[in-house]
Amino acid sequence: MNNLFDLAQGLERKKVSSRELVEHCLHNIEAPDGEGHNTFLTVNKERALAEADSIDAARKASINLSPFSGIPISIKDLFDTAGQVTTAGSHVLDEQRPARHDAPAISKLKQAGFIVIGKTNMTEFAYSGLGINAHYGTPACPYDRQTRRIPGGSSSGAAVSVTDEMAAAAIGTDTGGSTRIPAALCGLVGFKPTAHRVSTDGCIPLSTSLDSVGPIGNSVTCCALLDAIMAGDPEIETAPFPEVGLRLGVLNGFAMEDLDNDVATAFDDALQRLGKRGVLVKSHNLLELESYVAHINRACLVGSEAYAYHEQMLTDREEYYDPWVYSRIKASASFTATDYINTLDRRAKCQQKTAERNIGLDAIVLPTVPLIPQPIASLIEDNELSLRVNGLNLRNTSIANTLNAPAITIPCHSPDRPPVGFMLIGKHGKDRELLSIARSIEPIIRRNSHDNR
Repeated sequence: MNNLFDLAQGLERKKVSSRELVEHCLHNIEAPDGEGHNTFLTVNKERALAEADSIDAARKASINLSPFSGIPISIKDLFDTAGQVTTAGSHVLDEQRPARHDAPAISKLKQAGFIVIGKTNMTEFAYSGLGINAHYGTPACPYDRQTRRIPGGSSSGAAVSVTDEMAAAAIGTDTGGSTRIPAALCGLVGFKPTAHRVSTDGCIPLSTSLDSVGPIGNSVTCCALLDAIMAGDPEIETAPFPEVGLRLGVLNGFAMEDLDNDVATAFDDALQRLGKRGVLVKSHNLLELESYVAHINRACLVGSEAYAYHEQMLTDREEYYDPWVYSRIKASASFTATDYINTLDRRAKCQQKTAERNIGLDAIVLPTVPLIPQPIASLIEDNELSLRVNGLNLRNTSIANTLNAPAITIPCHSPDRPPVGFMLIGKHGKDRELLSIARSIEPIIRRNSHDNR
């Protein structure tokens, strides 16, 4: 599907109706040979069609509407939507009561006129960067469908819903890369804002220190629009950042290790294209960050906070967990209060030192994910391999969460090659500036990679 602004223009000019958009998405969701059954946990078919008809009638009557009224989007099943049980991709919460209210982020999107066509599948409780779900199945990423490769997690269904035109855009969450990993592995744009820029109320937590709410879409402008609406910004469009004089630091060290050949080639090619357009690209080291990353492997902030939320359920509802997810959360019981406090302290110092080192740069750049999408079957069959790939998938993206900085991934691969994401990490609280930079360089690095779906 086109980007959200093009769809809005089509609706305004009556070149397409909201019902036609919704029916197109529903057709793809229900396609017997498609990924809809693995992608969606709930489909709001009748409600979406009724809302579309109401919006079309209002437009026909020249009633003033939001330009985005009638565009179908998907919502990760980590968010409360009124009248539905929020499952978090698990059976642990099956006996919970339906939510009484929409999560604030979702409410704002509905107020802007978007139609929620359904809630998407995800890694159970968002605790993996692979996108595999043992309960509801795993949607395959669009690349090499015959092999069936991982879509990335945890917002797996969110990304596939966009690539397969089951939704025009998707809303996910990002604690260590959960919007950017699936976006990168599915050839899309994914944005993680500074934490708490968008309300996480009404969203099941993974790590209250790191959780953020972000969009996945076909373009930077799609993500910028959705972010602005959810954050309550008055300006929904971003002006391109001047290319000449733009200063990007290429993060060296651990972030560039163990790169797949396709990833290394696509990333290097993108850097060369940027340089030819007047963008200053220079090597950059963040020693404090490397030290912190080594530390959190011993005392994990995510694990400690996840365990605090799950502690009672791990006892009462153990049999309903995916054993792979259960064992990883349970292992965090060994972390002490001292471990947790020391981790918070080291994180704060890391943020301060890194901010000082980044002075003079507009953004840090690095490959989003070091690997191309791996076959689903091989990861299910080999626990050690799945742990290794999960760690690599999360390694680079988690940097932005550690720094509490906005980050965005843009596809940079050639149309005939596996999907590769080019990630930019901005400055804490400077979300719109990063989106402006991303919009400026997107045409330079994409190479029509959005056609590779």
